Amino acid sequence: MGSDSALEQAVLALAERRPLLRARELAEQGLPTVVLSRLVSAGKLDRVARGVYTLPDRALSEHRSLAEVALRVPRGVVCLLSALRVHGIGTQAPFEVWIAIPRHSPRPRLDRPALRVVRMSGTALTEGIEPMEIDGVKVPVFNAAKTVADCFKYRNKIGLDVALEALRDGWSQRKLTIDALWHYATVDRVANVMRPYLESVTA
Repeated sequence: MGSDSALEQAVLALAERRPLLRARELAEQGLPTVVLSRLVSAGKLDRVARGVYTLPDRALSEHRSLAEVALRVPRGVVCLLSALRVHGIGTQAPFEVWIAIPRHSPRPRLDRPALRVVRMSGTALTEGIEPMEIDGVKVPVFNAAKTVADCFKYRNKIGLDVALEALRDGWSQRKLTIDALWHYATVDRVANVMRPYLESVTA
């Protein structure tokens, strides 16, 4: 490609199309990544995380941190309090991103956003994933029923009161069905724990 200014224009055009731009996307387009640091120095791009950039003053969603984590932790799935927030269930407003990763994966090393890592395996990690588009990034998030079952499974981490609130609020908003709750309660091996609470909300 031609001059420095032509390269910068090409990178900025890419940033227009992608709310969160990864350095490796430049390489895929045959653009040199050194242009990114020049644009950041000139105030034309903001670096939001290692290897992730955005246009200054760009309006990004409240869930932007989830998109950043999805770019940096490709095998992670948004779970528990962060998933409740995405689904609009309950009153939790976590300052960390809750992410499920395979049991033997190394812990992701991110300077920001802050992470709460939960290790899962088998169907507990692979079932109930609903990819959501957040700021142009496909983010894997557990669906509402799987998230509520997870809240009961990890009640010692987050508190039984949070799990109960999620169940009642999700049920009253009609974001949950009894069949889906039973299914994920079985996947998570918490059917016996959840049974009395399921009976009370459906009574």
